[in-house]
Amino acid sequence: MKIEIWSDFVCPFCYIGKRLLDQALDTFEHKEQVEVIYKSYELSPDAKSDESISVHEMLAKKMGVTAEEAKSMNNRVIEHAASVGLHYQFDSMKQTNTLDAHRLLKYAETVGKASVYTERLFRAHFTESAFIGSRETLLRLAQEAGLDQVRAEQVLSSDAYTSDVRRDQLEGQTIGVKGVPFFVFNRKYAISGAQPLELFEETLNQVWNEENNLSAGPRIESNGDVCTGDSCEVEEKE
Repeated sequence: MKIEIWSDFVCPFCYIGKRLLDQALDTFEHKEQVEVIYKSYELSPDAKSDESISVHEMLAKKMGVTAEEAKSMNNRVIEHAASVGLHYQFDSMKQTNTLDAHRLLKYAETVGKASVYTERLFRAHFTESAFIGSRETLLRLAQEAGLDQVRAEQVLSSDAYTSDVRRDQLEGQTIGVKGVPFFVFNRKYAISGAQPLELFEETLNQVWNEENNLSAGPRIESNGDVCTGDSCEVEEKE
């Protein structure tokens, strides 16, 4: 079974969604036969990496609300994250562009470290308030994820893997990704957003049963229909 995940490192629902899928896989008896592929998708390709801008300020500007209203919105996300065992620190998070982080993800993929790297980046941004727009920070996190430091420096000092990131984004747009996280199972079923754990469990079993010609139970609708829920909308360029 192949699961492809379109996500961005600064999308709070993406980390929540990843944790829910991880929890579903932990109890799935065929876990070893599941391949998870991480696809790059920038929420805000034109965002600047600026430590002086808090995520509250960024959200307030994007949504056209006050800073207090934005903070209230983020507090609800904090509660959601806590329900799956994640402890978000929105007050100290900073706005950042994620292209370099995604380029390193594509490198990590070539050496079988995409999952470890993705988890490390999410934790750094959302729970440790690390500034992942910094090259020094990215190199440290890449090393902690087991990536070769010299090669990681070469990637960041060039435009390596930029075309791979763009290809992921275009592919996502082609299949209808309008918000992240977006999970695609065997290119047949899709889950959009950080849905309840039960839905991930049901989808895993549905796909496995169909793949192995077993009794599938209640059918999960596909044909372009997706389950919608908590997700971050992708900004479209004018």
